[in-house]
Amino acid sequence: MSALIDGIKGNRFAVFGRAGMDLYADPVGVKSEDADMFHADLGGSSANICAGLVKLGSQASLITSVSDDAVGRFCLNKLANYGVDTSYIRVVGGEYRMSLAVYESRIEEFQNVIYRNGAVDFQVTVDDMNKVDYGKFSAVISAGTVFAAEPSRSATFRAFDNARKAGLPVIFDIDYRPYSWPSPEVAAEVLSRAGEASDLIVGNDEEFGFMAGGIDKGFAKAKELAAKPGRIVIYKMGEKGAVTLVDGQEIETGIYPVEAVKPNGAGDSFMAGLLASIAAGSEPKEAVMRGSACASIVVSKPGCAPAMPTTPELDAFLAAHPGPTT
Repeated sequence: MSALIDGIKGNRFAVFGRAGMDLYADPVGVKSEDADMFHADLGGSSANICAGLVKLGSQASLITSVSDDAVGRFCLNKLANYGVDTSYIRVVGGEYRMSLAVYESRIEEFQNVIYRNGAVDFQVTVDDMNKVDYGKFSAVISAGTVFAAEPSRSATFRAFDNARKAGLPVIFDIDYRPYSWPSPEVAAEVLSRAGEASDLIVGNDEEFGFMAGGIDKGFAKAKELAAKPGRIVIYKMGEKGAVTLVDGQEIETGIYPVEAVKPNGAGDSFMAGLLASIAAGSEPKEAVMRGSACASIVVSKPGCAPAMPTTPELDAFLAAHPGPTT
């Protein structure tokens, strides 16, 4: 446990996974098909985690590949504007493209249209991962989507091995997106392998259930993973809060109810808030609650990366919301 917590407290994170462009309809409430205006900003789960971490005072480097075009350069510029280190991002030519998400700020009949054809972030190679100076970091983070295709899958498993050799803990957000995978069977096998190789695993009830072969078996799967000494597993249940499995304990926490304008971005913000809070000295239970507060803040605003809170914004939210509820 101490190695994991010490690594997070080092507060220097190498993050594997995609960056993309988000286009979200304006104003709040309008459907994408009825919109005359869209805002553009940074998107992609791993890029969002990076932006969230940096806003909360952490250091984050994104390790990925981007397309050699205007959208790739847009994402690089946005990452730099948020303060994310881009020195390990490789620009790839040809027909590979950035992820694009087109969504809206509404809960009822929410639509998120994801374009992942020829996704450039799957072109990260073993060579890319071997070039990373792991000594510059204190922990590594990966979202599950990187494992959905080659060469990114093998490359990220190599990165896990490299991190382990450098003494860095591995943090894994299951982040299962069915549309990225060749089959559910492949996804279950590969994501389970990634979970076994990780020190901190974060997922929701559906994701753990998927790994276990049934939603009713998800919590048992989380407990099985948490049985390894030194590992923390966080089992998220949406509006019902979360259970943190650590040192044989089951720590239940609630959520902070807000007037949500969209459902997406919560998981990325939770991860950033959780890790930045542990880095700042919070115990796991408090860190989970601060992560939950970050998630609530993000769903209450348009966009994902731009909605991530700063530390003063998070503290102000917590001061105004005296306690979570289940």
